[in-house]
Amino acid sequence: MSDRSAAVDEPSAAQGSADPAAAIRAALATVDAGLAKAFDGDPNADIDRLLAARAGAMDAQVRAAWKACLPDDAPLALFAVGGYGRAELFPQSDVDLLVLAEPDAQAAHAEALSRFVALLWDGGVPVGHAVRSPVQCTEAAADITVLTAMLEARPLVAQVEHLHALQAAIAPSLVWPAREFFAAKREELRLRHARYEDTADNLEPNLKEGPGGLRDVQTLRWMALRIVGTGDLESLVAIGQFGADELATLERERRALSRLRFGLHLVAGKREERLRFDYQKVLAERLGHVDNADNLAVEQMMQGFYRSAALVLRIGERLLQRFEEQIEGESTPVAIDHAFELRRDYLCARDPHWPRDAYDVFALFAVWASHDAVRGLHSRTARALAESLSRVPAFQQAEPALRERFMALLRGPHPVHALERMARLGVLGRWIPAFAKVSGRMQFDLFHVFTVDQHTLAVLRNLARFASGIADERFSIAHEVWPRLRKPELLLLAGLFHDIGKGRGGDHSELGAEDARIFCSTMGLSQADGALVEWLVRQHLLMSVTAQKQDIADPEVIHRFAGKVADRERLDHLYLLTCADIAGTSPKLWNAWKDRLLADLYTATRLALRRGLEHPVAGDERANETRDAARAMLATMGIGDEQVDALYARMPQIGFERGRPDQIAWQAASLRGVEPGQTRVRARALGEHAGALEVFIHSPDRDGLFAAIVATLDRLGLAIQQARVLDGPNGMVFDSFEVVPIDPRCPPTSEEVEQRLGAALAGDLDRIRPARRAQPRHLRHFRIAPQIGFDTLESDAGTRTMLSLVCTDRPGLLADVTHAIRSQGLRVHDARIATFGERAEDVFQITHPHHDGRDGALDETRRQALREALLACLEGDC
Repeated sequence: MSDRSAAVDEPSAAQGSADPAAAIRAALATVDAGLAKAFDGDPNADIDRLLAARAGAMDAQVRAAWKACLPDDAPLALFAVGGYGRAELFPQSDVDLLVLAEPDAQAAHAEALSRFVALLWDGGVPVGHAVRSPVQCTEAAADITVLTAMLEARPLVAQVEHLHALQAAIAPSLVWPAREFFAAKREELRLRHARYEDTADNLEPNLKEGPGGLRDVQTLRWMALRIVGTGDLESLVAIGQFGADELATLERERRALSRLRFGLHLVAGKREERLRFDYQKVLAERLGHVDNADNLAVEQMMQGFYRSAALVLRIGERLLQRFEEQIEGESTPVAIDHAFELRRDYLCARDPHWPRDAYDVFALFAVWASHDAVRGLHSRTARALAESLSRVPAFQQAEPALRERFMALLRGPHPVHALERMARLGVLGRWIPAFAKVSGRMQFDLFHVFTVDQHTLAVLRNLARFASGIADERFSIAHEVWPRLRKPELLLLAGLFHDIGKGRGGDHSELGAEDARIFCSTMGLSQADGALVEWLVRQHLLMSVTAQKQDIADPEVIHRFAGKVADRERLDHLYLLTCADIAGTSPKLWNAWKDRLLADLYTATRLALRRGLEHPVAGDERANETRDAARAMLATMGIGDEQVDALYARMPQIGFERGRPDQIAWQAASLRGVEPGQTRVRARALGEHAGALEVFIHSPDRDGLFAAIVATLDRLGLAIQQARVLDGPNGMVFDSFEVVPIDPRCPPTSEEVEQRLGAALAGDLDRIRPARRAQPRHLRHFRIAPQIGFDTLESDAGTRTMLSLVCTDRPGLLADVTHAIRSQGLRVHDARIATFGERAEDVFQITHPHHDGRDGALDETRRQALREALLACLEGDC
């Protein structure tokens, strides 16, 4: 029986209805409601049956619309193509159709076909269609995406001969032979993965197009169709192309991804393939996940996705290689040693029964690391490894000789490559079970943009860059510090364990340090080496927090930090780990300011340790050293001692204690030619990093100056990382800002900053208001209850109030906050700005001017008034 005759027996709301479009819409709505109920009602519901049921319901409506618009004897054939052709129809998927007909039939029935498509559109069906003859199909198939859709054509209203005609029109003998098709599709897959930075571990992954997503599975089927002649992956098992275990795993993960996509379409209510923050919590709840003490429901759901995607990638890589072998044929093996050989540059075990034990597995990674020309792991060996993972013991159960094999990998060539490969292939999770627990684990925030395991590997890759000896302008001194390491493998272990304690409740640094202690002791490391790794894991946040939240220009801060670090070996390791950790957390987190901040803290601490903690640097001593160093720099500019003394007299003396010599020299040189009471604005590049600037403003002090500067910098598209306000002689202020561009693609120039700030400060400061901006979409899902704290700070400059603010970050936040402070008649003397994803943690030193001209700390009344003003500002009323 043909599909045409079968369609007559299928009921459809469109048949006999006075308003067929409304009937189609109502019928599909009823079906969708039933499928949604089935999806929600049973967490184990067969997702393939739900997809097929929706496709079947759509078939009935499409066939009825066809019957209503075209005569039974019309020489036309109707096919479902694309995903609809596979009978996989998600709630918001397009319905792609192909009408096969000769040109004269196309012309004769053009009007009827238009009515058919219009009826479906009016019925709410998102239809896409093409009308082609077999010859036109051949021509159109020159576009591989068109061919791909037609490969999965399924007859809706067609005779068998129509299907044969379509298949003949797109046969490999006419268009896209197997070899060319495979090469094009593999390149298409590579480019698609590259668009998502070659990782599925993004905060808002694309379930369909992203690496390890459903498109990867579909690509494997398309290749099978073209190369083997079957889209049924089960057929590949019968011919030895695919293992039964591999098929079972791939199908399990495909169903898991399909369930996520089905649910995403339901919660989004529109065609949406990205698992955006907007939908993650709602979808996790809909899928039945529940928060527990260690993991949020959304984190459990996302971990499931990341693990599914990783398995799809792993199995897909093997099958791609087998398709390549089938096309290219077996090559002559090239022996590496008695155990391994290269087959078309893929590393392959020579023993057909490999691996016989875990020693063989570790030997594989050692050989791989020693041969740069290896293209990858041969599919046969990769499958054997996957099937033998149970032979790899946890390190605590391993023999001493096997533990030594692992340490030899860390001490050998390309140790980070070895760890990455072990992680990707599941070996590292077997060897270190705690690593398996954090694999695929995400944190529902904007600070950590990768899963814990992928972040850990990113940190290790950064360490490998430091080890290369090649200077990287992003890390000004890391390549100089690395050679000082006595045993680099200890730093790699610290990087491997630094976040391994996440997701277990409690302080992950403490939990990870205990794991590291046990690992190092079990692996036979000396007590001193193990203690260093343990300390690094426990204190891996110390340097970052000190640099970003404290004033590292203060000798007391340096002395306290040096006391915690205690020796230069710890300092070297901690500096490199901190740089690698911050840069590996998010591509946007590392910037020129953090680079210099950490380099300055490292340099100052190393000097303090060399001097000895029993001999802390006094403020006067540091100021004199800075004066002398800056004087030498100014001399190279042709500025004599007499003029230098005159310039120094105009500068705040505390600046010599807190500033760097190059900064003091730059500011002093900027004052040349400036008359008393005049304003001078200067900006310069911060090191060699594009866009990062240091901005210096010398101006008469007046109300609202700091707020006006902040608002202007914000309008220039610059994010303030650090601000310092110093009072100079004769009522002049010395404001210093370190800024980075909000959008690195279009940073303002130094000249533009000087011109815009100069013009703004020359006018009425009351007219400079913070810019109004809409809150970005992603920040709406990460609300942090504002925390406002006050402390009294005694300093050489007098008594001040320290304002601490923790809240949700947003564009223009700092400008709004400083405007609120100004509205209370308060002055800002120092500001430290820290942003961690969606979390802003800012600290200000503020005072209230008294009638006698002196500044003082805020009393309780003024603190409460400022608290209320800030809360109103943060809620959008400022």
